[in-house]
Amino acid sequence: MNEEMLFAREDQVIDLSKGTDDTVDFQKFLIFIADDLKLGVVAESVVEILTNQTITYLPRVPEFIRGIINMRGQIIPILDVRLRLGKPSREDSLVVVLNLDGTQLGILVDAVDQMIDIPKYNILPMPAHNTQLLVSGMCSLPDGSGTMMVLDCEQLMPHD
Repeated sequence: MNEEMLFAREDQVIDLSKGTDDTVDFQKFLIFIADDLKLGVVAESVVEILTNQTITYLPRVPEFIRGIINMRGQIIPILDVRLRLGKPSREDSLVVVLNLDGTQLGILVDAVDQMIDIPKYNILPMPAHNTQLLVSGMCSLPDGSGTMMVLDCEQLMPHD
């Protein structure tokens, strides 16, 4: 063996504490776009993606609650992610229906980007002291297409 084979270059260092391919714990995310941000939700919580939905307006709710839809007899509140982020709303949006601990919630997004498996160790937590964030973590996407922010679905709805 020559010396080159014994020592990896700095850009080839493998972190063995992360495990090998057979021991890495992956999590599947649906990545969508809202105001040029790539946001991800755990794929297991995604029920359905809907287009061309008629949203019924509800009075006396926060502005980011756009209303409700009737999905096969079930009433689902619709939240506009752009408005929740303090950005202007868009009319040509998709509805991603999520199941959050047994409660269904639809979120309006600009577009769906991809479904991807991400190693759990790649997701970096957000600072705990900032409770105003709607994201719980972030990671660089393996395909080099940017950074995904993990949407903290529990923070979407206002709490008293």
